[in-house]
Amino acid sequence: MKAMVIEEFGGPDVFVEREVDTPEPDEGQVRIRVVASSVNPLETKIRSGLVKTGPAMPAILNGDVSGVVDKVGPGVAGFAEGDEVFGCAGGVGGWQGALADFMIADVRLLGKRTPAMELPLADCAALPLVFLTAWSALVDRAGIQPGEHVLIHAGTGGVGHVAIQIAKYLGARVATTVSNEAKAEQARALGADDIIFYRDESVEDYKQRLTNGKGFSLVFDTVGGGNVDKSIEAAAVNGRLCSINTRSTHDLSQMHAKSLTLHVIFRSISLLHGIGMDDQPRLVKALCDMLEQGKVKPLLDTQRYKFTQISDAHRRIESGEAVGKILLER
Repeated sequence: MKAMVIEEFGGPDVFVEREVDTPEPDEGQVRIRVVASSVNPLETKIRSGLVKTGPAMPAILNGDVSGVVDKVGPGVAGFAEGDEVFGCAGGVGGWQGALADFMIADVRLLGKRTPAMELPLADCAALPLVFLTAWSALVDRAGIQPGEHVLIHAGTGGVGHVAIQIAKYLGARVATTVSNEAKAEQARALGADDIIFYRDESVEDYKQRLTNGKGFSLVFDTVGGGNVDKSIEAAAVNGRLCSINTRSTHDLSQMHAKSLTLHVIFRSISLLHGIGMDDQPRLVKALCDMLEQGKVKPLLDTQRYKFTQISDAHRRIESGEAVGKILLER
């Protein structure tokens, strides 16, 4: 089969097309004829060598996948050849990614596209990693409550735009940060109640405007870096802070002063360490339920790419100009 691989760490141009062996499904696995994938920031970090969790070289990256079951391995129930499926099932550790004609996936990581889902199969590849990340943060770690006023940073980002939809689905009031009016309109369309233009308003100012200075009981930081400090400042006393990007150093004295809890979410843990695999169907079911109810949809960047254009897609996401998710079609 054909695959886009990296044979060394480096910039976007390290991707090359190669002929590789077609994989065979093992116990509890299916083989997927890949239709689409999507780009996540994690893949750019693996490609550059910043994060050492990718498959062995030559590495086939990308966890998100949508496609059609091509072959069923032993011991599999509930999946059959011809099923349309999607999930986040590889691209790290010993698991081949989706940038190939075929991909092997553990069925515990897959959802089936049903007639009730209006989203096209290809577009389903934009949701798995960001949805599972946001659900793990807001529901499993932070225990979001109906009526709670939450702050989600980067409301039109990959994880942020899905987090808004999950929070609204669960009855919360959502404030979100954006950089301009166009993104504000997109965030409102996704369900955001309160818009913060982070370039124009200080944390103290929007805390006063939206919470009477008390801060938010739940803050979801999808940005990282210096924004973690802003998130600590924005949080209320006894609040919860979730982050998906904490590869940085911070003064935690304000966290101590406020008695905050910090939850760090790294969704690849299950694939890397085999921890919590039996719990994955519950998370996938949440995604499928919201899709069938029409309560979640991906915000797709205007630029779409073929697998052979993966270098251009990486340049796009690293430019900071992409809005939502970048879709890749085989």
